[in-house]
Amino acid sequence: MVYRPLRYEQIMRAAEAYDVRARRMFGGMGVYTGEKMFAFLIGEDIGFKLSPDDIQEALKLPGSGPMKPDADMEPMREYVKMPRDVLDNMDVFMFWLDKSANYARQKAARVA
Repeated sequence: MVYRPLRYEQIMRAAEAYDVRARRMFGGMGVYTGEKMFAFLIGEDIGFKLSPDDIQEALKLPGSGPMKPDADMEPMREYVKMPRDVLDNMDVFMFWLDKSANYARQKAARVA
């Protein structure tokens, strides 16, 4: 399964302020800010990389869960698959996108 162009366009437009780029991986698409991946798209799904506290909050959303690129693969560490309600509500989507991109940038700054 590959990323769905509609979701690709959605995230690339929404994250323009983060100077994003995308790269194919695991049959989907990784979305990066700088050198850090913060989102993963596959099929109808978008997963966001989140801090431990934000992961706990996101997993409480009905329909969320661990992000798995493929049923046979382990879940992606630190990534939460966002429920359709989040993906279809731009304000809520941007809330989680901002958390994810900022978390990835903060991690990158700590390494530098």
